[in-house]
Amino acid sequence: MGALSKAKFAPCPDTLFLILASVYIFAMIDLRDMNLLSALARHRHFARAAADMGISQPAFSARIAKIEADLGVRIVHRGNRFEGFTDEGEVVLRWSRRMLREADSMAQDLQALHGPLTGTFSLGVVPTALAHVARAPSRLHVEHPGLRLRLLSNSSNAILRGLDDHSLSAGVTYLDTALPDTVKAIALYQERYVLLCPPALAPRPEGTITWAEAATLPLCLLTRDMHNRQILDAVFARAGAAPDPVMETNAFTTALAQITAGFAATIVPESMSNVLPRGTSVTRLALTAPDIANPIGLVIPNLTPIPPSTAAVLAVLQSLS
Repeated sequence: MGALSKAKFAPCPDTLFLILASVYIFAMIDLRDMNLLSALARHRHFARAAADMGISQPAFSARIAKIEADLGVRIVHRGNRFEGFTDEGEVVLRWSRRMLREADSMAQDLQALHGPLTGTFSLGVVPTALAHVARAPSRLHVEHPGLRLRLLSNSSNAILRGLDDHSLSAGVTYLDTALPDTVKAIALYQERYVLLCPPALAPRPEGTITWAEAATLPLCLLTRDMHNRQILDAVFARAGAAPDPVMETNAFTTALAQITAGFAATIVPESMSNVLPRGTSVTRLALTAPDIANPIGLVIPNLTPIPPSTAAVLAVLQSLS
């Protein structure tokens, strides 16, 4: 019976290793030091990282040197400027970020026991999802008036970097690509596409349009480095079409302005199809052949349990869908 009890309650090797590693690192460096390392990784510049942490650059450098002395390893490559982390520094940084997330989650759990949620939740959002997510702050305020939502327009890559360097609490992004093990994804809705067109350029006043037909129109599309453009290019290729945009931009507001000017059509997610000012003359045509739906979801640090503020934001986002 005793052997059975030990087997039942003994932590798994991975959990035990995490506990031992955390105890060891906490014995050497504290949370303040971990935040210093995270700031340095985020800014990749000693002076800017020091300013972010509210201390002088000499004091910042001295703290980094102390961390190195305490751990007995070199953390950063030094020169006239910051030249990156050493291999050992990357290991320390990875563990520091992990423990900062765990510490923040613990603080939220404790806070939730004694009162309403407070603070600021930084949410990175890919541009195509901004119109959908923009409805969230008002709903969150009703349910959690002390929790403020900070919405940031980010690329999908920038969202993953923000989760990694602790500058973002979560992100709303595409789920059609592989995500790192440090991230957990929760599906929210399917993104479908609509052609918005000046009436004078539209092939018909209402209904649908094929992707091949849309490719023949004067289009303003996002630049090729944007994930949305990469998705559209892949769909056009499936339809055997090759659009030749008359204009490219990295901002949807610029693309929408071309419709108002009567210069070009653009392709937007369905959730953005009504963002033009009232009175704007525009033709909306659903895109078909093929019918496309791309998954959009919330990506968060892979923590168990989910922090209370993250759970609150997730519930609001799910209610929008």
